[in-house]
Amino acid sequence: MTPHVEPDPQAGAAVKAADRAHVFHSWSAQGLIDPLAVAGAEGSYFWDYDGNRYLDFTSGLVYTNIGYQHPRVVAAIQEQAAKLTTFAPAFAIDVRSEAARLIAERTPGDLDKIFFTNGGAEAVENAVRMARLHTGRHKVLSAFRSYHGATSTAINLTGDPRRWASDTGSAGVVRFWAPFLYRSPFYAETEQQECERALAHLEDTIAFEGPATIAAIILETVPGTAGIMTPPPGYLAGVREICDKYGIVFVLDEVMAGFGRTGKWFAAEHFDVVPDLMTFAKGVNSGYVPLGGVAISQEIAATFDKRPYPGGLTYSGHPLACAAAVATIQVMEDEKVVENSAHIGETVLGPGLRELAERHPSVGEVRGMGTFWALDLVKNKETREPLVPYNATGEANAPMAAFGAAAKKHGLWPFINMNRTHAVPACNVSEAEAKEGLSALDAALSVADEHTS
Repeated sequence: MTPHVEPDPQAGAAVKAADRAHVFHSWSAQGLIDPLAVAGAEGSYFWDYDGNRYLDFTSGLVYTNIGYQHPRVVAAIQEQAAKLTTFAPAFAIDVRSEAARLIAERTPGDLDKIFFTNGGAEAVENAVRMARLHTGRHKVLSAFRSYHGATSTAINLTGDPRRWASDTGSAGVVRFWAPFLYRSPFYAETEQQECERALAHLEDTIAFEGPATIAAIILETVPGTAGIMTPPPGYLAGVREICDKYGIVFVLDEVMAGFGRTGKWFAAEHFDVVPDLMTFAKGVNSGYVPLGGVAISQEIAATFDKRPYPGGLTYSGHPLACAAAVATIQVMEDEKVVENSAHIGETVLGPGLRELAERHPSVGEVRGMGTFWALDLVKNKETREPLVPYNATGEANAPMAAFGAAAKKHGLWPFINMNRTHAVPACNVSEAEAKEGLSALDAALSVADEHTS
């Protein structure tokens, strides 16, 4: 694939100048960033105004699960815009109903009611509100090494440094350690030990916090930006049992892991577990129009049969977003995108990343499934010291910055968070494209290797 327009550096400079003059970017020190001016994108690639093409191993922000500009989804948005661009959420709209039906058909268990939001953070906000109202309790337990969004409740539930600046120590948020064998907080040596000790720790936390005060436990089924730490066998089922034991609502956050990312429609399928509430967004329509939501169990939905639910959004179930969701789900079915994600993970990304780990001293561990992988980069494989310190910035982060620059030089746009790089291409990435990405990672990791001991 090549850029569809001739290089035009002057146009790119104008775009960047307007951006720097007027756009306030998220998660950034505004005077220290230099955003790339993007001229176009298609499939697994995007390109700039200078004609440089990049294989996107970030899927945007891990949401373009069917790649950029899929013609069927673009056409569906256009057709919906010609028919009905928008309508208030209190009405029954055909495309909204169809999107809800298609999502409910794919969620596990009895999660058959869908509350639409504009994105993942709002989904988490409303899932927690539902849990609190359903139980009459206030506390919510969430894990360190997690991310749930940047709105008020979601950011306080988050277990990484993005929370710190906005952390009000909000009443009711309690954090605990989830399993992560490579950097085990429980000194475990096996997955079974990690699972057992993590569950014991969680139940101890519940006991000391007071089971009757806890409304919900929220977990990313497979944590995303925190490091793609696949939970050990039995852990999520154990959390489900603990929630049942104490009458706690079990919330799974599938905003990033859902819609094919792990090689299943939802990551919960890998672990044979059904939550009470499930949040989603991102891949539901490949991010073409903002959309998220909460899939709700029959028991919790029944709480609001005669009691009004005190929440809503102006654009809940927006027709353009729902049309994109309907088309995306149909594309994923017809083109076997979920199956492709599983296949690429099993036959290309998994083996290829593990082979890189064998050859590069900077790769401490490879984790993941489907099109959802992380490389944990280290200074020393024996000590497992991270390649850069936790939450490093500036000169302390120079090794990861050098790695990122090398990846881009070789035509790969990498997903980098702290001492990790994630391999998260589109779920419909081809074998050739995945191998191209592995080749670029191979070259970039040689730069990371220079910082090992």
